[in-house]
Amino acid sequence: MGLIEKKSVLQLDTVDMRILKILQAKSNLTIKELAAKVDLSPTPVFERVKKLERAGYIKNYVAVLDAEKLNKGLMVFCNISLKEHTRKIGNQFVEGILALPEVVECYNISGDYDFFLKIRVSDMKEYQSFVLDRLGNIPGVGSAHSTFVMGEIKHTYAIPL
Repeated sequence: MGLIEKKSVLQLDTVDMRILKILQAKSNLTIKELAAKVDLSPTPVFERVKKLERAGYIKNYVAVLDAEKLNKGLMVFCNISLKEHTRKIGNQFVEGILALPEVVECYNISGDYDFFLKIRVSDMKEYQSFVLDRLGNIPGVGSAHSTFVMGEIKHTYAIPL
């Protein structure tokens, strides 16, 4: 296993915080557009953005896609319990989950279950196939409890700043 790279911790000022807040809302702004929004010239804004990226405050830039239009409109939350709680079984489970593109989020949790998955598929038939043919074949899975989303009330990627 490789070493974990520790990112530096910066003292963020109000301009840095404004840059982060603006980029969370619209990450495809040009540096010139971003500079106008924070009342600075492009060069210092460019340097600040690069500094925030290097320090790990900005991890990535993504396009948020419409799951319905891409025929992946069924969202399922699935709680997983492992058969055994050993490092080997846990690692096998994580490796298996990382190979499944239908699993768009996975969290190791405490409580009655061991993992919490967010899954995107087209419909119930695809989900059934996913559970029986893919999820169920991951070593160590003891049980799965599925909850089907009927409607999305609030969804954001933004961190409250």
